[in-house]
Amino acid sequence: MAQLYIGVMSGTSLDGIDLVAISFAPLQLHAQLSVDFPIELRLSLLELTQTGDHEIEKMGRADVAYAHVVANAVNHIITKFQLNRTDIIAIGSHGQTIRHRPEAGFSLQIGDPNLIAELTGLTVVADFRRRDLAAGGQGAPLVPAFHQAVFQHDNVNRIILNLGGIANISVLPAGQLDAVYGFDTGPANLLLDAWCQLHIAQPFDQDGTWAAQGTVDIALLHTLLSHDYFQLVAPKSTGREDFHLTWLQQQIATLNVLVQPVDVQATLVRLTAQSIAHAIQQTGLIRGELYVCGGGAYNQTLWLELVTLLPNWSIHSTTTLGLAPTWVEAAAFAWLAQRRLQQQSGNLPRVTGAHGNRVLGAIYSA
Repeated sequence: MAQLYIGVMSGTSLDGIDLVAISFAPLQLHAQLSVDFPIELRLSLLELTQTGDHEIEKMGRADVAYAHVVANAVNHIITKFQLNRTDIIAIGSHGQTIRHRPEAGFSLQIGDPNLIAELTGLTVVADFRRRDLAAGGQGAPLVPAFHQAVFQHDNVNRIILNLGGIANISVLPAGQLDAVYGFDTGPANLLLDAWCQLHIAQPFDQDGTWAAQGTVDIALLHTLLSHDYFQLVAPKSTGREDFHLTWLQQQIATLNVLVQPVDVQATLVRLTAQSIAHAIQQTGLIRGELYVCGGGAYNQTLWLELVTLLPNWSIHSTTTLGLAPTWVEAAAFAWLAQRRLQQQSGNLPRVTGAHGNRVLGAIYSA
């Protein structure tokens, strides 16, 4: 009998929720599902990423609405794939980050786990980030510990690149368990999707086709790369607080010249790729295997930029390691739920900057 964990993840892209039902030792994916946010909830979540009026009231309502979406999705994946509820040990629910301020000591994820437990009849593990923050860490990124557990190789240097709303890397030196680290490199789909929605009324740039029609504006690229975040050293993490559509529009306005929207999109692809390449060059690893996950793994224009900028690295999808790009982060939070129930640490201090290993997450019993 397989012991199943359901991992639930929604990131800074705000494009919806990914769910997996997975077992470990060996790792096996039993079911997967993606659910779009209702438009009203998406707009509420987007609004909550920036300061505004009546935030507590809006947060409370979104907290409940998000939990209902998660619970419905969990019940749906169980029914659709005919999973046995008695095989499911727990749900690992990341929640939706609405504010990430590690410099102020907090990171806030909503999606009431009490309600998810009540509506599904299953144990929920949630609130993964705050214990790391309490121990002096960034609370992010948390997935490198999972990447180390399932992807590290004894003889080959590997880097796992997650292209979500924010791009982050997990650096896995060959055979060196104590040398693993990672950090957020900067924006990825967050800006690309927002600019796409604004100018061509599409939720994202399918395959990077629109960006491929543009030309990189070097002046704009240099302006964007002057953001203070790119000068910070790891451990570091970022989000919509630093990179958002208003910030992008402000940077464009400083140029005092007209930049065509398609050229901005091309420049944003280059910004993502160049900040990633710079971060990888700073790791000290000269060559190895780069595995890409997250929604941005399907952006062919971005992929080609990475190939050009990282000639010493062979670049692959995480599909070749057994997990398709869409499901890696959800699988990570299923794994973190397992770690919590087994009283094992879930963070890597070299990644987050915490004072030591910590057991992450709170348990909400069925």
